[in-house]
Amino acid sequence: MTIDLKRRYGKGDLHFITCSCYGRRPLLGNARSRDLFVEILGEVCARYQCALAGYVVMPEHFHLLIGEPKIGTPSTVMQMLKQRVSRILNRRRSEGSLDSRDAKDEHKKFWKNRFYDFNVWTRKKEIEKITYMHMNPVKRGLVTHPKDWRWSSFARYQGLPDSLL
Repeated sequence: MTIDLKRRYGKGDLHFITCSCYGRRPLLGNARSRDLFVEILGEVCARYQCALAGYVVMPEHFHLLIGEPKIGTPSTVMQMLKQRVSRILNRRRSEGSLDSRDAKDEHKKFWKNRFYDFNVWTRKKEIEKITYMHMNPVKRGLVTHPKDWRWSSFARYQGLPDSLL
């Protein structure tokens, strides 16, 4: 239950956003699903003209650090991102073209209804959130170094091309 959720838009802040798959199921648990997520993320950010300062896609959740879009709000961006990803991945699961332990659960919800949105007002907090995102796969034991998790913006911060965007 969400009590007194207040979104603060219109001040030009960065937004640190976290969203989880429904029931924390690993619906983004394979490379193909994460590749698709990042592809759609790039398309949605381009369509709504929002700066993508950082991201990481984990098996059961994702984090974004985005600027306020020129078209719509961060909520609009999240709605479009979640809808497009879930429609395509649910269709692939129902067609059996996606290897997933959750294939039998295609009728269940894909995303939790809400998302967490934290306004980032300072450069110090921005660095903290970017570091947190990039270290997430390491802390979870998925890789030993953030450079080894290709579904994040880490490469960009190292001056390397972001291969998925």
